[in-house]
Amino acid sequence: MARITQVEFFMIDLKPKVKRVDAIQSFVSQETPFVRITDADGATGLGYSYTIGQGGGAIMSLLRETLVPQLIGREAEEIGRIWRDLLFSTHATAVGAITSLALAAIDTALWDLRSKRAKVPLWQLLGGAKDTVPMYTTEGGWLHKTTEELVADAVDAKAAGFSGSKVKIGRPHLSEDRERLMAVRNAVGPEYEIMTDANQCFSRAEATRRAKVLEEAGVAWFEEPMPADDVMEHARLAQSTSVPIAVGESMYSLSQFKDYLVTGAASIVQVDVARIGGITPWMKVAHMAEAHNVPVCPHFLMELHVSLVCAIPNAPWLEYIPQLDELTASGMRMDAGRAYCSHEPGLGIDWDHDKLAALRIDGLGGIVAA
Repeated sequence: MARITQVEFFMIDLKPKVKRVDAIQSFVSQETPFVRITDADGATGLGYSYTIGQGGGAIMSLLRETLVPQLIGREAEEIGRIWRDLLFSTHATAVGAITSLALAAIDTALWDLRSKRAKVPLWQLLGGAKDTVPMYTTEGGWLHKTTEELVADAVDAKAAGFSGSKVKIGRPHLSEDRERLMAVRNAVGPEYEIMTDANQCFSRAEATRRAKVLEEAGVAWFEEPMPADDVMEHARLAQSTSVPIAVGESMYSLSQFKDYLVTGAASIVQVDVARIGGITPWMKVAHMAEAHNVPVCPHFLMELHVSLVCAIPNAPWLEYIPQLDELTASGMRMDAGRAYCSHEPGLGIDWDHDKLAALRIDGLGGIVAA
């Protein structure tokens, strides 16, 4: 083992590759905090998290003022202990998005460092259940798209080998959602999966009405139909429909996932490695879901999640939303609608460090050293 001797932190801001609009918001930018950890042997690990345009400065402040100073002198291999200590030190602000996103940047850096020191790819270090996973695409299914655009994108995705497409729902009247979904279904046929996502916009009464349309369309799941903190309403909805209920991207603790699983409120777990606080808690959620015979289909961050879904047996899908292409020398390996893990030690992301340096936002970062 080797102790942590230096921690560098910085943030960049990425604009979306395409226009992204759902039922409640527009994805205006990806604020991306980074943490680079160096140990006494000179080995380094680079981790990151993200926001969709708000709160990045608060994350950087929490890193600077509270979390990063605690890392100096710690044994880098003791990831579980470090994660628990940092969480406890921020108990007044946890559980919540800012704390989890800050913890995730540190935790992913520590796992990157451990994987590199072990000379083993992350997906193998964490379990090595498989080295490839099918993808579904979200990039062409945003709510502002016309029906014709939705259909064209799904047809193209199917031809490219994707196994499914996500269609955002939440139009003012269910007849609009129905028309869009049925047009896609008629174009791609019954065997192609259609995922739907309401982004928490419905009441239970309206979600129940929309679920009947989703049953008719034969969708793969109904994602975030209602506010994610309302477990019991999701449980009641799940009991009233045959459509699987998917939640997780807006949840920040193990206990939140536990409540969904034990009440039968979720049929799909969409745990997000950044919003749950890193790889350490992500793996705990994944194993908990496996114990409940529930699949894991994580939200966003495909370049990082590909290693995590390939580490576990209960992850049938990876969501295709590319975002890091301009920051990497080579993108995630894909072929015929499937994603493939990197066989290089570490997170498996081929960062272009010159581009990272050029895109840093002045005044938000820093370096702390022993």
